[in-house]
Amino acid sequence: MMNKDEIRKHFAYLKTGIIYFNHASTGPIPDFTVEAVKNYLYQRSEDSIDNYEDVLRIVKETKELFARFINTSPDRIAFVDNVSNAMNLLSQGLRWKEGDEIILFDIEFPANVYPFLNLEKLGVKVKILKTQNGRISFDEIEKNISSRTKLLSISHIQFLSGYRADLEKIGNLCRENGIIFSVDAIQSLGVVEIDVKKMKIDYLASGIQKWFLGLEGTTIIYISKSLQEKIDQKYVGWLSVKDAWNILDYKLDLDESAHRFENGTLNYAGIVSLHSNIKFFQSIGINEIEKSVIENTKYFIRLLEDEKFEFFFKPEVDEEMSGIITIKVKDPEFVFRELKQRKIHTSVREGYLRFSPHFYNTKEEIEEVVKSLRDITNKTL
Repeated sequence: MMNKDEIRKHFAYLKTGIIYFNHASTGPIPDFTVEAVKNYLYQRSEDSIDNYEDVLRIVKETKELFARFINTSPDRIAFVDNVSNAMNLLSQGLRWKEGDEIILFDIEFPANVYPFLNLEKLGVKVKILKTQNGRISFDEIEKNISSRTKLLSISHIQFLSGYRADLEKIGNLCRENGIIFSVDAIQSLGVVEIDVKKMKIDYLASGIQKWFLGLEGTTIIYISKSLQEKIDQKYVGWLSVKDAWNILDYKLDLDESAHRFENGTLNYAGIVSLHSNIKFFQSIGINEIEKSVIENTKYFIRLLEDEKFEFFFKPEVDEEMSGIITIKVKDPEFVFRELKQRKIHTSVREGYLRFSPHFYNTKEEIEEVVKSLRDITNKTL
C-alpha cells in the first residue's frame, strides 16, 4: 500500500507551501535524486574525475532497469538528448518512397509532427487526422489506412487534452497492416504502464523531465530489432561502432544493439537521475502509481464539474484518463498568474488552463486548487 506521507517527504518544494500541478511541463526532482546527481558531480570535482568505469556501470544498469520497466531487453534501449531528435532519427533513417503515407493526429505536440512533415519534400504524404472533442477515433484510424501507409506515430497521452490512447488496440492494427508503430511517451512515462511487447510498439521515445521527475537533456529510445534493421542510419559517431576503443582502426562496423544510435558522449548526469528514479518508481509499482493518478483525476474532475467549469476533454472511462486536466476559463493568463500568487503551479496551453497533478498529490491539494479557482474566476466575471 502506498504511503503518500512518506513519499511526500522526498519533495523539498512541499515545505514551501507550493501546490505543484504542472508535471506535464516539468517535474520536481526528489531529494534522493538530487543527492545521486550531487554525488556524481562531486566525484567529477574531487577524486574520481575520470572514473569512466563507474559511469559506464550506471549506464548499463539504467538500461537493464528501464528495459524491465517497459518489458524489453537492454540491447533495445539507447539514450539521446530530446524527443525531437529521437523522432528525426526515425524519420530520417527510414527509406521512403514517393507516395508513402504517415498517420498523425491534430493535437500532437510538435516534436511528434515536424520530423515527419519534413518528409513531405520527398513526396511523402502526411495525414493529420482530426480528433473529436480531444479524443482519437480508432474508426478514423482504420478508415485512413491504405496500402501506402508506412508509419503511424502517436502520443500515448496527449499533452493538451490528457487523452490516453489504447496503444494495444492501435498496435495490433498496425501490426496486422505492416505499419511501423511509433509512440511519444513523454506524458505517460511514470504515470501508466508501458509494455512494448503487449502494445506491439516498434519505436518509443520519452524524455524524463516531466512525470518521471528527472533532468532535462536525456531521452530514452526503444527500437525493435526488426525496425532497427530497416534504419539507414544517417548520423554516426565514434561510439556507434562495435570496437569504439580501437580508436585509430577506422572500421565503420555499427554496433548490433541500439547502442549504435549513441553517437558520442552522453548526458551522464541525466542518466544518473534516471537510474535513481527508476528504482523509486519500481519500488512503488507503476500500477499503484496509475491507480493514484486516476483517483486524483476523477476527484478533480468531479469538483470542477460541481463548479460548472468547461473541459477541453472529459474522459468517459478510466482507460482514457491520465493526470492531465484542461479547462476553459475567461482570461487564462490572468487566472494562471493569480494561481501562481497563491503558490499554485499550473500552465497555459493553447488558450486553456492545464493542470497535471501526480500520484503523490493529495485530495486536500485538489480541494484548495478548486477553491482558489472559484475565487479567482469570480473576479473575471
